[in-house]
Amino acid sequence: MMAQYLALKQQAGDCLLFYRMGDFFELFFDDAKIAAQVLDIALTSRGEHGGAPIPMCGVPVHSAESYLARLIKAGCRVAIAEQVETPEEAKKRGGSKALVARDIVRFVTAGTLTEEALLEPRRANVLAAVCEVRGLIGIAACDISTGRMELEECEPAAMGAALARLGASEIVASEDWADAPFDAVRRPGRGFDSNAGEARLKDLHGVSTLEGFGAFTRPMLAAANGLVDYLDHVGRGRLPLLLPPVARTAGGHMAMDEATRASLEILVSTGGTRKGSLFEAIDRCVTGAGARLLAEDLSAPLTAAPAIRARLELVSWLHDDPLLRGDLRAILKAAPDIGRALGRVVAGRGSPRDLGQLRDGLSEAWRLREVLGARAQRPALAEALLPALGGHGALIDLYVRALVPAPPTERAQGGFIAEGYDAALDELRRAAGNSRRAIAALEAKYRDETGVSALKIRHNGVLGYFIEVPARHADKLMLPDSGFTHRQTMAGAVRFNALALHEEASRIAEAGGHALVAEEAHFEELVAAAFRARKGIAATAAALARIDVACGQAERAAEGGWTLPHVVAEPVLDIAGGRHPVVEAALAARGERFVANDCRLAPEDRLWLVGGPNMGGKSTFLRQNALIVLLAQAGGFVPAEAATIGMVDRLFSRVGASDNLARGRSTFMVEMVETAAILAQASERSFVILDEVGRGTSTYDGLALAWAVVEAVHEVNRCRCLFATHYHELARLAESCDALSLHHVRAREWKGDLVLLHELAEGPADKSYGLAVARLAGVPAPVVKRAKAVLDKLEKGRASTGGLAAGLGDLPLFAAAIEAVEEKVDALRARLNGLDIDALSPREALDLLYELKAQANG
Repeated sequence: MMAQYLALKQQAGDCLLFYRMGDFFELFFDDAKIAAQVLDIALTSRGEHGGAPIPMCGVPVHSAESYLARLIKAGCRVAIAEQVETPEEAKKRGGSKALVARDIVRFVTAGTLTEEALLEPRRANVLAAVCEVRGLIGIAACDISTGRMELEECEPAAMGAALARLGASEIVASEDWADAPFDAVRRPGRGFDSNAGEARLKDLHGVSTLEGFGAFTRPMLAAANGLVDYLDHVGRGRLPLLLPPVARTAGGHMAMDEATRASLEILVSTGGTRKGSLFEAIDRCVTGAGARLLAEDLSAPLTAAPAIRARLELVSWLHDDPLLRGDLRAILKAAPDIGRALGRVVAGRGSPRDLGQLRDGLSEAWRLREVLGARAQRPALAEALLPALGGHGALIDLYVRALVPAPPTERAQGGFIAEGYDAALDELRRAAGNSRRAIAALEAKYRDETGVSALKIRHNGVLGYFIEVPARHADKLMLPDSGFTHRQTMAGAVRFNALALHEEASRIAEAGGHALVAEEAHFEELVAAAFRARKGIAATAAALARIDVACGQAERAAEGGWTLPHVVAEPVLDIAGGRHPVVEAALAARGERFVANDCRLAPEDRLWLVGGPNMGGKSTFLRQNALIVLLAQAGGFVPAEAATIGMVDRLFSRVGASDNLARGRSTFMVEMVETAAILAQASERSFVILDEVGRGTSTYDGLALAWAVVEAVHEVNRCRCLFATHYHELARLAESCDALSLHHVRAREWKGDLVLLHELAEGPADKSYGLAVARLAGVPAPVVKRAKAVLDKLEKGRASTGGLAAGLGDLPLFAAAIEAVEEKVDALRARLNGLDIDALSPREALDLLYELKAQANG
C-alpha cells in the first residue's frame, strides 16, 4: 500500500495528497503534519518507513469539502486520490490479496473550485495565466465556476495593475520566466505556446477561426494555452465550463494600480475584509451573481462614454420607477445562481439540485422578461438584455417534467426523477413499494407467530433486512423448527433472518437497483441537455446579473439621495456637495451627519493644494472625489448633489502608506515607489490624489520632494490633482503655478480645545494645529506643554531666518530648471564629442579634466 501511496505522491508534487481508504481520506508523512496543524486534527502514526513511525491523519469522505475549504484558505493545494476499481474487480485482477487500484482524479486549488461549499457566493473566483511574448505580456483569466474567459495584452509595466484588477485567487506562469509574479504556480514553458493556444481554443469551441470571438494577439493566445493546459492538468483530462473568450481591449477601462486599489479600499478594507470597503457600502444586489458583477464593475470602471451612458440610463430608469424595481428585485431574489450551477454540471460535479436550480433560475428569467417586456420605452441596455432572458422554453419544460420539485444534492440514493416521467421507472418503484409493504405485513405476521410484540424488521448497509428481538425473547426464535436463522447477537438484542424476508429483500434490492440505474441514465440525459444549451444559459445568467446590478445601484441611490452624474470628455471635475459613501454610512449608523464639500477642477484650475490639521478631513476629501469618479465611470449614481465628471483614463491614489517588509521596503520607500509610478504614468486625462508626500523623511528632504512633485504634476503630467500637505511653505507655489490654487479644511480653537469643522475653504491654512490634535489624542499635558515651548523657539528662529522656504522664491520654474541642467549636460557632451583623445598628451588630458570639472560645477 505504501508503495502505491509514494507513487501517487510523486505525481502530486507539492500538493497535499488525500489518499482514499474506505470512508476516509488519509494523509501521511509531511502532508499529515501540515494538515493536522491547519485543520487542528489529531496526528497519529502507523507502521514504519525507513525505521521511523509514519505520521498520519485523516478526514471523513462525507465531510471532506469543509476540510478542503480550510486547507485552500490556508494556501494549500490538494490532490485527490480515489479508488478507481471495486474490491471485487481487484480480486479478479490480482487475486484475494490484490490492492485496490487508486489514481489522482483531481487537483483542488484556489483558482479551480466549483463546489458551492468551497466558494463565496458574492465573490468571483478567478484563475489567471500570464506570460511574456516578444516583450509584451499576455494574460488569460477565467472564473471556472461560471466559465467566463477573458484575454488581454499589456506592457510589462502595466502587468501589476492588470493583475490587481483581476484579483486572481491563483496565478499560473511559465517556470522559464524570471519576471513572473512571485506567487505564481510554475508550469512547464511548453504549455505557453501561442499556436497551440489558437488550435486549442478552436477545438474547444468547434470553430475553424477565432475571428468571430474577437481579435487575439500572440501573447493572449499563449496565455490562453497556459490556462487551458493547467485546467487540463488539475482536472486530469476533464475540462470545466469554458465559454468563448472575450478580448479585453487596452484603454477600455480605467487603469488603477494595486496601491490605488488598496488605498481606496474598493473591494476590501485595510483589514482584509469587505466590511468598511466601498463594495460593502454600495452593494444592494439580491443575487450572488449580481454582487460578483458589481465587484467587477468597481474593479474595472469604463472609459467608453456610450457604455457608461447605457448603464447610467438603465439605473436612472429603475431609480425613477420604484414599483418596477421592487418587482424585479423580488423575482431576482427567488432566482438561484444558474451560472455556477451550470459550471458544476458541465464540469461533471453537478447534482440533481443543480439541475433543479437551472430549471428554477431559467423560469424566473422568463418571468423577468415578461415584466420588462410589458414596459414601454425601455432603455437601450434593457432592450439588449431581453432576448437573453428567454429562449429556454423546451429545456424548462423538460426539467419541470423530469425532476421532483426539490431535487436532492446527492444522486446515489435516487428519488430525484419525478413520477410520471418514465413509466418503467414508476413500475420499478411500485414493485419496491409493494415489497416494502409486504415486509411490514411480514413483521406483523412474525409478531403474531412468536408472541413477541417487540419484534422488529430492520435494515442496515451490512446485513440488509433482518429480524431483531430483545435478548430475553431470543430462545423462541432459536428453536430448530422456528423457521428463523440466527445472524448476529448484540448486547441487548439478537438478530435473525427468514426465508420469506430474504425473498422480499431480494425483490426490493433488485427493483431498487434497476430504479437507480434508470435514474442515473436520466440524469446523464438531463446533463447533456444542459451542456448543449450552455452558451444560452450562460448568457441568461449574465443578463440576470446585469439587471440585478442596475436594480441594486438604483436602490442604493434612492436610499442615500445620490445623484445621476454627467460624464463628459473635457478634463473637468465639478462635484457639488460630494460625500464619502463609506464614511457617510459609518456616521449615519452612529446618528451623525457627514459634512459635504465641493470640488471644482478645470484646465485653468486643475491642481488643488489642500492644507489643514490632522483629523480635519483632508484624506477623506481626497478619497471621496476619487470614489465619486470611480462610481460614475462604473455606471452608477454618486453621493453628491450634482456631479460632472470628465473622463478619467487612469486613477492614482497615494493616500496613507505602510512598510512592505516582505519586499524589503520601508514606509518611505513604498511612498516614493508609488509617487514615481504616478509621475511616470499619469496623463492629462488622469486624476491623482496625493496625501502628505515627503512626510517619511527629514523635514528639508520632505519639503524639497513635495515641492518638486507638485511642480512636476503641474508642469509635466498636467493632470487633475488633489494634493494634501502640512508643508505651509508649498503655498508659495501658487505664485509660479498658474493652474494651482490653495484650499484648506477649516478648524477653530475654542477655550483651548480644537474644533474640527470638516469644511473645505479657499486659501492657505493659517496653522497646523498639531499640538491641539495631540491634546485631543490624549498625549500627556506635560509633553504637550514642552512641545509648545519647543515650537515657540522654532518659530522665533524661523522668523529671523526666513524659515524653511527661505530662498525658494528665487528658484527657477520646474521646466526651466530641467532645461538648464540639460543645457549644461549638452555643452559638456558637445565638447567631449569634439575631442581627439589620441592627440592629447598626458598633461593636456589632465588640464582638460580640470576644465571639464569646473564647467560641470558651473
